[in-house]
Amino acid sequence: MRVFEEEQRFRQTWLIILLAVSIMIPIVLIIKEYTKENTNMSAMEFTLTLLLMFGATIPIFFFKLKTRIDEKGIHYRFIPFHGKFRTQHWSEIKSVSVRKYDAISEYGGWGLKGGFRRKKGRAFNVSGNIGIQLELLTGKKILIGTQKEYDAKKVLETYQNKIEDHG
Repeated sequence: MRVFEEEQRFRQTWLIILLAVSIMIPIVLIIKEYTKENTNMSAMEFTLTLLLMFGATIPIFFFKLKTRIDEKGIHYRFIPFHGKFRTQHWSEIKSVSVRKYDAISEYGGWGLKGGFRRKKGRAFNVSGNIGIQLELLTGKKILIGTQKEYDAKKVLETYQNKIEDHG
């Protein structure tokens, strides 16, 4: 039995720089306002504002995409959006492949996507441009991003017969 497992997080340098810059400018302005001699901002408002800004930015670094491929099917979990693994059993899958994609033009970026481009289906991705593309017997499409293209292809080859038996 072959198993593929992968865990990805948002750790891209460009993302960290973008978040740092986007939070630093408002923080500087808030500090400037608070340190004015005749400010209307209380210490409590100042503290709460800073905490809210960090609280809105930091959680992205706790997001995690977990993928598992085994004899039962393809399992994925995008923490914190999925409480447990979502499973697509081999008997539900019409086709599966590993392909290159454009996150921005096809899905509108990275993360949990799929609201405005229904034809493309849903996407669960953290970074990069390689994904495991599923087409279900229902016609639904799911793309799961991967950083392990070669390993994913090898494991999918192992289970290809499970799809061909009913597809």
